Amino acid sequence: MSPRTAVLTAENLVAGYGEHAVCGPLDVEVFPGQVLGMVGENGAGKSTLLRTMIGAQAAVDGDSHVLGLLPDDRSALFRRRVSVLLDEDAYFDSLTVREHLSLVARGHGLANPDKAVEGEIDFFELHPVADAFPDQLSSGQRRKLLLASAFIRPFDLLVLDEPEQRLDTRMRGLLAQRIARTAKAGAAVVLVTHDADVARASCTSAVIVDDGGARLVDTDAAVARIRQ
Repeated sequence: MSPRTAVLTAENLVAGYGEHAVCGPLDVEVFPGQVLGMVGENGAGKSTLLRTMIGAQAAVDGDSHVLGLLPDDRSALFRRRVSVLLDEDAYFDSLTVREHLSLVARGHGLANPDKAVEGEIDFFELHPVADAFPDQLSSGQRRKLLLASAFIRPFDLLVLDEPEQRLDTRMRGLLAQRIARTAKAGAAVVLVTHDADVARASCTSAVIVDDGGARLVDTDAAVARIRQ
């Protein structure tokens, strides 16, 4: 994909429920190599806007495109090229950590799935629980499992809703660095975050969601907004 071809676009996008607008309108383009952060108070509508951008819920007005098409997570193209982690525990109860990651890696056709699995287990420090089931994990370990599942597969667009949740300060720093590296390698990333350090270390631009609006700002403005 050309670096000047937008991976995700939103045009006059208004997010909400039914005819009730929560926030917007938003106009934005996200290109390969960019990390767009979304910040604002709890309840401002960040996650609602994020879900609307990727087609997980219907827009009140306007539209969005992922890879040039209306987003549809039922399509093979979307599932192959977009990796999504929203605020939900979407794991397989009957699989261990290692089995779960192996299923994702093999399902997406990685050339060396075992090596990829061990790499994610190393990065997210999951070795002590690699053969444990999700219900045997702490909430932080489950979050790491979901993050590892999002990163292990190929993608052009990575979508993360508050990825820093339930992680300690050290792991948050490592995660922010990895998000930045992921973008430098050619992917586009969109994330909701409440962590100023994550925003500063990874985001190239941001959207502030507040007072029913959504406006594009630079990273410094987003960090200042988080720290208010």
